[in-house]
Amino acid sequence: MTERETFVAVQRNGDGDLTSFQTSSGRVLNYTEAVQAVHNGEIAGVNTFKGKNGGTYIRGDADGDPSNNLDNLPTFH
Repeated sequence: MTERETFVAVQRNGDGDLTSFQTSSGRVLNYTEAVQAVHNGEIAGVNTFKGKNGGTYIRGDADGDPSNNLDNLPTFH
């Protein structure tokens, strides 16, 4: 089995919301693509959940390590 990718960097919009993700293999995924990759089991360390507004969101697995939270990842351009 191929080793799953991880998210290593993010892009944010003007409101600070995550909009794109860079993976450990260098792929750049927009939010919709990232949600699909998580659903497909391609990305390790994250999961998706349905928000109160019905949208699907990505969050890091609760592992007690704040350094790998999505909000703490570096940004890329």
